[in-house]
Amino acid sequence: MSETKNGIIGLDVFKPKEEMPQSVQYPRRMSRKVMVGNIPVGGGSPVSVQTMTKTKTADVKATVEQINRCVEAGADIVRVTVNNKDACDAIGEIVKQVNVPIVSDIHFNYTYALRAIEAGVAKVRINPGNIGSVDKIKKVLSAAKERGIPIRIGVNSGSLEKDILDKYGYPTDQALFESAMRHANIAADHNFDDVIISVKSTSVPLMISAYRLLAKETDFPLHLGVTEAGLITKGTIKSAIGIGTLLAEGIGDTIRVSLTDQPENEVEVGKEILKSLGLAQRTVEIIACPTCGRLDVDLFKIVGELEEKTKHIKKPVKVSILGCAVNGPGEAADADIGVAAAKGKGLLFKHGESIGYVNEEDIVERVYQEILAFEPKE
Repeated sequence: MSETKNGIIGLDVFKPKEEMPQSVQYPRRMSRKVMVGNIPVGGGSPVSVQTMTKTKTADVKATVEQINRCVEAGADIVRVTVNNKDACDAIGEIVKQVNVPIVSDIHFNYTYALRAIEAGVAKVRINPGNIGSVDKIKKVLSAAKERGIPIRIGVNSGSLEKDILDKYGYPTDQALFESAMRHANIAADHNFDDVIISVKSTSVPLMISAYRLLAKETDFPLHLGVTEAGLITKGTIKSAIGIGTLLAEGIGDTIRVSLTDQPENEVEVGKEILKSLGLAQRTVEIIACPTCGRLDVDLFKIVGELEEKTKHIKKPVKVSILGCAVNGPGEAADADIGVAAAKGKGLLFKHGESIGYVNEEDIVERVYQEILAFEPKE
């Protein structure tokens, strides 16, 4: 591979993109399809990203504002706790004011689920470990069936039923699986099929094993997550490993990253997990090198500005911004749009072919305009 005197790679040394190996495609487990509002979950549909509000639900204004920020960040579905009478009174107004499917999160009191269904939520999440008797669950199923909305059976290792804990001694993958199937069977006995299941744990190995059991034994859509993952650094790592491992095996239909942080940041992390596996929809993916002593442009500034400028663009474009002549040209040529930068300028690529140079100070705006105009190659 050759360089010119100023360190910029020549235009004639790259293979067209068609000659390069394509991205790995992960085979998806085929589950039944369930509609959450207008968002399909399962059945080969794109993996959707969820989050949960962290406001007091009774504060309609604050909750709606937070939901709208999550939608702007790319959330497909948003869950809202309905944990008391004031929340029940507010959920209907929240549903009316937002343009995203709302899931009611129910614990302990099944009547809150009935009121949320009446208020127009798109899905109800119930926790088998604390929702109560079979008769109460059946009342929720009956109301959901009448309205045509799905139920998520949300099993959590921290709140398993007492008899299951007594049987296994502590939360195990089999315990989580048994809890989920107990309530899936109750739904089946009531001729209720629109079921999504999650088996979350703070333990990454435990949640991976439990989801594998469900994936092997059922065709239910699976909602993936590592519960209570923690602050953003640790929580991102745990979630990426747990959720990413399963997605790479074809397991999972919708995801939620649970961080001790703002919900829009959960959405951003979830989207990045999907991007890393080539599963993201309608997003700009920016690839950038970690930089080293070979760097001759302000890559931190370029990438930071480009990330900010493109974060709201709903278009599937892979962008590569690399800062040297070693890996830069190959990575840039393999992206939809790419720049291999060196010594105050960069070589611009589109559809894997070099199309000329751009000065360092113009890289952000030029790449931005290329993204806006980008059309996939036939």
